[in-house]
Amino acid sequence: MIALLADEDFNARITRGLIRRVRDCNLQTSDKVGLSGQSDSIVLSWAASNSRVLLTHDVNTMIDAALERVRTCQPNSRFSASGYRYGNF
Repeated sequence: MIALLADEDFNARITRGLIRRVRDCNLQTSDKVGLSGQSDSIVLSWAASNSRVLLTHDVNTMIDAALERVRTCQPNSRFSASGYRYGNF
């Protein structure tokens, strides 16, 4: 099973749906692991060090933070960034 981390920009409805519908879903949320309010770089670092794929809807700053980590040769998490923003769901 893939280990996931949903950041605070990821739609909570999707998070709840995954946990409810996917048996053995290995998903943590940033608030449950103490990352609420932390910078994108810290969230990426935590995800990388805990071997989690980061789920985010933050296409404005998270991508730049990930690219900066690559440029500076820091470990990086895989992540999925989607522009979906709490519309009709």
